[in-house]
Amino acid sequence: MKRNDRSICYACYRPQTSCMCGYITPIGTDTRFIILMHPKEFRKTKNGTGHFTNLSLKNCEIHVGIDFTEHKAINGIISDPTNLCYVLYPHERSINLNEASIGQEKRNTVIFLIDSTWPCSKAILAASSNIDALPKISFTHTEVSKFTFKEQPKAYCLSTMESTLCVLKLLNMHRIETIEETKLERFLLPFEKMVAYQLSWG
Repeated sequence: MKRNDRSICYACYRPQTSCMCGYITPIGTDTRFIILMHPKEFRKTKNGTGHFTNLSLKNCEIHVGIDFTEHKAINGIISDPTNLCYVLYPHERSINLNEASIGQEKRNTVIFLIDSTWPCSKAILAASSNIDALPKISFTHTEVSKFTFKEQPKAYCLSTMESTLCVLKLLNMHRIETIEETKLERFLLPFEKMVAYQLSWG
């Protein structure tokens, strides 16, 4: 695939010269992850972490857009009685995964991840009443993002991939998942290599 006369990796959507797929080790989860990617993020080839997240989770898929209200596949997932869906988004009434568990017996846990800037995340929720209506989950952390070459709106804002790792660790804590620690330790490797690559170019 070529974009702007440069060969692009079909998997991570980065230039072939800086493809990070070799550092990805996909993790299997019982939890299903759905990435809602803003079109602006999809067009990024240098620092989008949504693609890395998707490639790093076997039970994951990406849908690109802003208004998912009439999205057939998304509504099929939400309306399926065997699924229990959540959206990762900080809110005053969100379920804090540090303090409470999620899910129900005999139902599949589905977590929607919004991959975009904070303003664009708000736009997706404002446009997508079906997503906004889902129970919201969040977490508490004290880490600073490793996205050192990208300015974050707040000190403790994390990238999509970093946020997903926090969620995976908390799902492990609640025994919703049983992911090996070594796999969690490697989860951010493609992201870290990407950051190091970008910094090496100034």
